[in-house]
This record gives sequence, structure tokens and C-alpha cells, in this order.
Amino acid sequence: MKTEFKVRETSIRYFRDNMLTTYTVLQPSRDCLYNTSHTLPLAHRKNIARLSLTPRGNLLLSVDEDGQAILTNIPRRITLHHFSFKSPVSALAFSPSGRHFAVGVRRQIEVWHTPSTPDQNAEGELEFAPFVRHRVYNGHHDVVQRLEWSSDSRFFLSASKDLTARIWSLDPEEEFVPTTLAGHREGVLGAYFSKDQETIYTISKDGAVFRWVYLRDPNAPEPSDDEMEDVDDDTHMRWRIAERHYFLQNNAKVNCVAYHAESNLLVAGFSNGVFGLYEMPEFNMIHTLSISQNNIDFVTINKTGEWLAFGASKLGQLLVWEWQSESYILKQQGHFDSMNALVYSPDGQKIVTTADDGKIKVWDVKSGFCIVTFTEHTSGVTACEFAKQGNVLFTSSLDGSIRAWDLIRYRNFRTFTAPTRLSFSCLAVDPSGEVVCAGSIDSFDIHIWSVQTGQLLDRLAGHEGPVSSLAFAPDGGVVVSGSWDRTVRIWTVFDRTQTSEPLQLQADVLDVAFRPDSKQLAVSTLDGQLTFWSVSEALQQSGVDGRRDVSGGRKITDRRTAANASGTKSFSTIRYSSDGTCVLAAGNSKYICLYSVSSLVLLKKFTVSINLSLSGTQEFLNSKFMTEGGPVGLIDDQGEASDLEDRIDRSLPGSKRGGDPSARKRIPEVRVTGVAFSPAGRSFCAASTEGLLIYSLDTLPLFDPIDLDLAVTPASTLHVLQKEKDYLKALVMAFRLNEAPLIRTVFEGIPPSSIGLVVSELPTVYLQRLLRFVAKQAEDSPHLEFCLLWIQAILVSHGRWVSENKGSVEAELRTVSRAVAKIRDELRRLADENVFTIDYLLSQPPPGKGVGSSGEQKSITGGDVQILDDEDDDDAEWIGLD
Repeated sequence: MKTEFKVRETSIRYFRDNMLTTYTVLQPSRDCLYNTSHTLPLAHRKNIARLSLTPRGNLLLSVDEDGQAILTNIPRRITLHHFSFKSPVSALAFSPSGRHFAVGVRRQIEVWHTPSTPDQNAEGELEFAPFVRHRVYNGHHDVVQRLEWSSDSRFFLSASKDLTARIWSLDPEEEFVPTTLAGHREGVLGAYFSKDQETIYTISKDGAVFRWVYLRDPNAPEPSDDEMEDVDDDTHMRWRIAERHYFLQNNAKVNCVAYHAESNLLVAGFSNGVFGLYEMPEFNMIHTLSISQNNIDFVTINKTGEWLAFGASKLGQLLVWEWQSESYILKQQGHFDSMNALVYSPDGQKIVTTADDGKIKVWDVKSGFCIVTFTEHTSGVTACEFAKQGNVLFTSSLDGSIRAWDLIRYRNFRTFTAPTRLSFSCLAVDPSGEVVCAGSIDSFDIHIWSVQTGQLLDRLAGHEGPVSSLAFAPDGGVVVSGSWDRTVRIWTVFDRTQTSEPLQLQADVLDVAFRPDSKQLAVSTLDGQLTFWSVSEALQQSGVDGRRDVSGGRKITDRRTAANASGTKSFSTIRYSSDGTCVLAAGNSKYICLYSVSSLVLLKKFTVSINLSLSGTQEFLNSKFMTEGGPVGLIDDQGEASDLEDRIDRSLPGSKRGGDPSARKRIPEVRVTGVAFSPAGRSFCAASTEGLLIYSLDTLPLFDPIDLDLAVTPASTLHVLQKEKDYLKALVMAFRLNEAPLIRTVFEGIPPSSIGLVVSELPTVYLQRLLRFVAKQAEDSPHLEFCLLWIQAILVSHGRWVSENKGSVEAELRTVSRAVAKIRDELRRLADENVFTIDYLLSQPPPGKGVGSSGEQKSITGGDVQILDDEDDDDAEWIGLD
């Protein structure tokens, strides 16, 4: 457990502030085809405001709120360059050729050369600067909102808040003058070229769509005969409005637009949560759909024009819609409010999170997607806990109910309530799943219900303050409760005489946790102390002062520095590792601390976030952001917005967060509300202001130079495999080089008859890597029997080693189990289809002779299907089935 944890690539996040265009610190990338997501290691110091990919998809340019840009190689997931535009960036677009990109920096437009990758720069020219500015364009009087290139990358359009759109040329063109397209009554959100570049569409915020064509100026003098003969003379030609169309959406404003030139599709997202799809230039409405209760803030169309992607920031929604079949490809929504608790499923494949928005979400660890959301609770959900089997989930809420959820049928099958209306703050479930107990912040009693009948069994009285935490011992013998009355009580609820053993502490109890062997109890208190108690003797064994470990980060409202504010920090959530050797603790801080229970040493501190858009991530505050009215971040500047809709304040007086969707803007504080170890002990997750984070030891290194020498090369490995036929040596050499394509080549090049011998002679140091690789191949490879032979050989030859090292190979064994189950289901389905096909063929007319479609005679006899054709007909063919 002393090995350093690293952020796993399948980290899950729910999005805040600005969906699709604002991510924080680590930015997730979602694959809609394969239903997976991975996290790119981008270390921005503020929320990301703009993203753009090159047409080839190999380079990603991301810019944060302050104009700090990072260039990333997407296939290798490597940061190439950091750059500053020195001002906030409002628009960003790569040219179709991929050689330039345009940036809207307030009122200016800057065009830069795209850095070339080695495969692009075939001539081997040296580039001395990653970013080289091509030109700067001035002319707009307000912020540039959109940039769009022509298909030949010679021209681009800019849309601005100054009610105009403009046409620019990349390089000076003969007889071309930058043109202004004016006429809109509100800010222009988008301007687009048609496919033939003979038409321009501009869309403004008030819902007006103008179609511009290149026509002769009607005020120009009549052309002479010479001018009529000169076809190329466009002296009196002008871009003019040919048609005006309007979106009629009941006074709703247009928030975002996108246009697909290849299919002439225009899609618009409105402030009432509705999007419309229109066919241009006729402006025929294909369909409209309400997909959100709030504004749609972002929309885009994929390259083929089949999928539409939408983002709604207030509810954290991400939708991918296929408009032809009118079906969802992807529908994800994060928690609207802060998360309160989380728990791993017993198999380690799912994580359940609960939040103040009353929602319960189940996340798939492998894909990073939310697979189900429960919304039956009417108030904030405070705690969640699995039954031992993992098919039943229990949650407690401030609405006064405890609910039991069936995770096979995804439904609420039992609801527990108290005789009086209470707001439950914590719960615990008996390992057998027959009893559930909950504590409240209103009553000082602990309520116990029967899961089978739903009846209230008992109320445990004894605490003199609100119950803050509950925990059942893993062996089910006792239940422990922590309270704000500075005591922890150990209850024996299953005895005939229910007794409690009080443990006195020095401060309010925030959380309690049992060691997996049920012999030790960890308690976190408000004064930042971690104490460890013996359950059988009710005596304190040791303790840790964690105030200085958890302290760090100065909020913008703090009057003291981070170093002097350690007394206000504490651990609000603690959990034991699977083997009981470590304790994970976190609280109202940007740090997660990992302690050794035996030596009481801090093993590792994990920084949750370095995002300066959150309060509490900085150690020192900048004095220039302090004014007479207080910190700049807390001053409401909504009334200074340029648009009328942005100036209107529709929020309730004093509203900060919670049920009011129009909450006042404030800077969220970085904190961790829940942590949990996976059952395998190889990873842990944390619910924080940044979202749901997963830290894991199972990260594959890019290169592992162990036991390498000059003779181990890909060429020599293939020579050993193909020429020398030394399969064991070739496999070991491939593992040493650790290149996935080479390992796959060697793996598939070993004959099935040699698999058992190779596996039996393989050194144990490579067994875990081989098991991981075979498990991955069993899921993805079409060679089903080949992979099953490898799995069988590993378990037969090294079954004892696998059993002794089950903790370290638990993830691989789960993958193997899942792959074998998948193969079994596919084979069963295929066999059923074959049976149905054979039944169908056998149910055809009685045995006899008939004439086939090609004129030959066929005969069906019993279960055999044969063909009787002329000997000279070589093209006749029929399938024989036994």
C-alpha cells in the first residue's frame, strides 16, 4: 500500500459551470462508438473555456479562462506546449487544411500557424517556435463570438456581439476587401459558408437567420457593353440579404447554433431547453425536441452530419442525438449540486454517488459513464450503503426516508420511515442485509428497521446530540454510532438486552470506520484528530494529529494564511483499506491523506485540485484581488453585463445553492465529502468539488526498461519467434520491450499445442502481466478458443500462485471472469440461432425433389441437405447440415 497512487485514465467527472466548453484540471474525452471515456492529463490552472481539434484529430488546443493555452498530442496524450494569449479567448477554430487556426481575443482576431507533427513535416524543416502568428485582424467593436472557415481555407467568417459578421481573407487576395455583413438587431452568434461558398448564413441571438448572396448593387449604374463582356469584373457586386427567416420559440433566445454545409443542416439551441433542426436554404423545420429544463449552451455536429451533441451547463447534461432515427446515442447528466457520499459495489465494477440534488447515480468504473439515475428522493441524499451481496443499495435522505433499491431491476422496492418526520444524515446496513439503521440530525435516537417487512424494530436512545455517523462491524456483531455529543457508542443490537458502550472523545465526532477484521475502530473528530480504538476492550490504542496534514489552501474569505488556519481543518470522512493496514482520510481541504495504521505515518498526500477557479486551492492570495468591498470573486458584477438577459437577476433573495436552479454565482470551495476503497484494494475514489475522482495503482507504464540489453529489439524478437521457434524466449522479450503490437504478434504466433509448455515455463515475474494481457485479449479478440486455452493453461500451471496472490491479481481475475461469461453468452446465443435455423430447415415440405433457383434439382432427406446437380455444373453450391 505504500506504492504511490496515480490518477487512472478512466476517471469520472461531472461537469460544472459550462458544459462541453468548461472542464477543470483533468479533461475527460468520451468515445461514443465504444461507449468508453478516458481522462487527458491537462493541468490547466483555471476552468477550460475553449477546445478545438485539428481536422486530423491528432492535436488538441485547449484555452482556459485567462487565455492560457495547452497544445496536446491526442494519440500519445502528451502535452506539447504551453502558451499564453494574454487575454480571454472567446472563439477558436482550426482551418480545414489544418495549417492555421484563428483565435478571437476580445475584439481582435489572430491567425496562427499550426505546429506540424513529424508525419506532416515530410521535408524535415525545423520549427523554432511552436506557435507563429500569421496575421492580426481588427475591425469588430465588441467580443468575437464565432469563427468559421471556408472549405478551401482561404477565407473565414467572424460573428461578433457588435451586431455584425465579417468576411476575412487568410492572405491578401487580389481585389478582395474585408466585407461587413450588417443588419441584425442583436449580437450575431454564428456565420457560415454554404458548401459551394456562394451563400452565407448569419444567425443572431434574437432568432433571425439571414441568407446572404453575392449580387450586383441595385444602386450601381447600368453595365456597359464592355462591362457585360468582362465576366470577372465584380466592381459593383455586393453581399446582399436574399432571405430573412426567424425562429419562433415563444420569446426564447438562441444560445448556440451549428451548421453542416455538406447536408445543409442548421441546428439551434434555445434558452428554454429546446433545440430545432432545419434544412437550408428553404428553412424547412425537420423537428424540434425539448431536451433540458434550462439553457442549451453548446451544440455541434459531427463530420458526417448524423449526430448532434448538446451541452446544458446548469444541469450538467451531455446529449448526443441521432436526428435521422430520432434516438439518443449518449445521454449523460452529472449531479447538479455537491456530492455527499459514495460507495463501491462489492464487485468493484460500479460506484454509487449521492448528492444534494436528490439524485442517486450509478457509475461504471470501466467506461466512466453513468448507467442509471434514481430520482425518487425529494431532498438531498446524505448516505448510501450496499448490502453484502451487492444487488441491494440503501440510501438515506433529508426527506425523512430510507430507500432500498434493486440494482438488478433498477427500482425502489422498499421505503422506511420514522413515526415522526426526521431528516436522516447517516445509515448503516447489517452485512446480512436484514437490518438497516439510520441516524438523524433532528432526533438523537437511532432507528432500526427490518428489510424484509419494512417495520420499525427499535429505537436506540443514549446520545445527547445529533448522530453524525453509523457503521456496522463487518462480522455483523455490533453497530457503532458517532455523535456531536463527543461520544462514540458501541451497540449490541442483536442481544436480548441491548447495551451500549460509550467512548469519550475530546471533540464532536465526524465519522467512524471499522477495520475489515472488526477488531479496531477509527474515529475522526472536529479537532482534526484520528483515534484508533479496540472494539473488544473499548480502549484507545493510538492516535494521529492530522490538523497540519489536512491544512492547506486559503479561501478567498479567510483572514488568516493557510499555515495559520490549520485549526479549522478536520477529516469529515475516513475509510480503511481492504487489508486494514491503511486509513484514507479527507475533509474540508484540498488534500486526501493516506496513513499507515501500524506506524501512524503519513504515507501520501493527494492534491484533489489545482484549479484556481475554486476557493481554497491557493496557499497565498494575491492582494490585487482585494478591494474595499471585499474579494473580487465575491462581488456581483451581473448588473454590468452587456446583454439585457444577462443583467436581469431572476434568482431568489439570498439564494446560494440547493433547489433554486437560478442560484447566485459564487466561487465553489474545494473539499472532499466522501472516500471509498475498492474491494480489491488497488484503487480508491473520492467525491469532491471537482467531481468523482478515481485513483488507482493499475496504470500501465508506457515503457518498462527491466532486464533490457542491446540484443532485445523488435526485430530480434520476431526472429526468435519465426526462425528459432523459441516461443518462451520471444514472449519474455516482448514483455521486456512492453510494446502492445509486438506482444500481440508474439501472442498470436504461438501455436495452440505449445501454449501449455510456454505457460508452465514462464517466470512468475511475468505472470501478472500475461494474465492482464490475456484477459484483455479475451474481451477484444475474435480468437475465442485460443484465449480460453491460454486462460486454462495459466490456471492449471500456476493456480497456486494465483491463489496466493489473489489480492494483486484481483482486477485481472475479474476481467477474465467477465470475458469468459461474455464468451459463454455469445456461444449460447449462436447455438440457439443455429438450432432455430435447423428447426426451420427441417420444418420445410416433406422429402422430395424440387427445382432450385438456378435450375438444378435438390433433394432434402431427413436431417441432411444435399444437392443433386449435373456433373458439368461446377458453379452449383449447397450447404450440408448434419
